[in-house]
Amino acid sequence: MKALILTCTLKKQGLSNTQTLSEFFMEKLTGHDVECEMIRLVDRNILPGTYSDMGEGDDWPAILEKIKASEIVIFSTPVWWGGHSSEMQKVIERLDEIHDEILAGKNSQLDGKVGGIIITGDSDGAQHITGNISNFLNAIGVVFPPYSTLSVLWEGQEKGATTSREELMRKYRDEYTDAAEKMIDQLMKYSRA
Repeated sequence: MKALILTCTLKKQGLSNTQTLSEFFMEKLTGHDVECEMIRLVDRNILPGTYSDMGEGDDWPAILEKIKASEIVIFSTPVWWGGHSSEMQKVIERLDEIHDEILAGKNSQLDGKVGGIIITGDSDGAQHITGNISNFLNAIGVVFPPYSTLSVLWEGQEKGATTSREELMRKYRDEYTDAAEKMIDQLMKYSRA
């Protein structure tokens, strides 16, 4: 079984809470013999637009192929002003052509994929983000099982915090292992179904 984590951090350098929580989740997934890959979208050249291929220099077509080759796709984003990151919005915009195909009567290229959501932040917004992303996933044929979100809202993740990677991992392992395992159980169950 293959899983792809699309990490939508805005940080090109330095510690990213979103990447760290994604790494924690990936560690748990690989413990269940799931082959995992993480793509930090901020490191890729994803051109603006609403089509699967926006032309020369666009990294999105190769990422879309990786999505199609995975049974499980995780969308990982920080909270920014109560919403998801601009990198997450790019993903939604670039997957919009699949929705256009569905509206035109074609089958979704993502039928049978199972989706999950990872959210980090220091304030409210996780429910709103989950609602937006899961609504979009539903519209493009991706299955969104119950308990398939992992959100950590904690002041240690606030902008400018000096929390270390080790402190973040300790927090995630101590307090979020059960939630991660429940999410993995659901993702694998629905993927097999």
